[in-house]
Amino acid sequence: MGLFSTLMRGLVRGADRMSEFTSKRGSRTHNKGRGARPTGLRLSSRKFLPTRVMIPEFMVPRFEGFRLNPYVSYRSPGGSLPPVTARNVFAEVAAARIKKDFEEGTCSKEQLKKYGFEPTQDGKLFKLYPKNNLG
Repeated sequence: MGLFSTLMRGLVRGADRMSEFTSKRGSRTHNKGRGARPTGLRLSSRKFLPTRVMIPEFMVPRFEGFRLNPYVSYRSPGGSLPPVTARNVFAEVAAARIKKDFEEGTCSKEQLKKYGFEPTQDGKLFKLYPKNNLG
């Protein structure tokens, strides 16, 4: 068939014939696949010659003597750590530095930004309650 007759046939039959040909559009025996590359070559005699280099090889580590399981059941007991609260974070992060500076006499209201304290909350997306304004 020539180019003109092929174009005319596409126009007469409709644009649906020109859409992508997927495995859903073929016969029952047609299997286009899912985009995986073949692991060998198709010879001219229509035989398939597998190539060992093209076959993927998965490297799985050995877990002999490994204590953890890959799955954690929903029935497992809860953790032993207490929930994280603002008071706990303050006690672990800033309280020790504030106490040390207070004992040394270097703590002042002007240096509170050093500990993460913000004097105003203007322009903040989430405002704390009560507001931590100095003035």
